[in-house]
Amino acid sequence: MLKIGDRMPDFEVVDQDGNKVSSKDLMGKKTVVYFYPKDNTSGCTAEACSIRDSYEALLAKGYNIVGVSKDSAASHKKFIDKYELPFTLLSDTSTQMLQAFGAWGEKKMYGKTVFGTIRRTFIFNEEGILERIIEKVDTKNHADQILN
Repeated sequence: MLKIGDRMPDFEVVDQDGNKVSSKDLMGKKTVVYFYPKDNTSGCTAEACSIRDSYEALLAKGYNIVGVSKDSAASHKKFIDKYELPFTLLSDTSTQMLQAFGAWGEKKMYGKTVFGTIRRTFIFNEEGILERIIEKVDTKNHADQILN
């Protein structure tokens, strides 16, 4: 998993519109990369809506927000349209980006051990250096966690 001071891992995935997005595209601005398990589930929807509802405050602090899951670009597009999300969602169907960031691995789900997306948020500075990790994400108040 990434540690404070690490450089953003190299990646190239697609956004909700099928456009290629790479780590190089995120340089030059403070970037919040948040990983979540699945579009249109209760926790992930609460998390996305928390960020949506505080989007202006996040922009005022200079943040570029990017959400990432292994859902398809088409699923992301529907999720964005349904909840009027003003930020980019990246599709990592191969899980290579998830793995590079340390957001893919073993977790407990309904008492069973499974492999899947680990909900984590990484905050990078303009040079792509990791400044902060939020490991205990409060989905309903995630924007406040980022801002404070």
